[in-house]
Amino acid sequence: MAKKKASILLIILAILLPFVAVLIKKGLGKDFIINIILCILFYIPGIIHALWIVLK
Repeated sequence: MAKKKASILLIILAILLPFVAVLIKKGLGKDFIINIILCILFYIPGIIHALWIVLK
């Protein structure tokens, strides 16, 4: 049950603050840098990338 709640919170975080969700899930790495760039250029691709990382 706790794992399900954590997943739901990560999904909500991926929609509101995508780079934070990627940081929590993967740490500081290439995925985080990619997400920061996507969020700076366009917000929607950053959300899609974060959701992909969280749900993978």
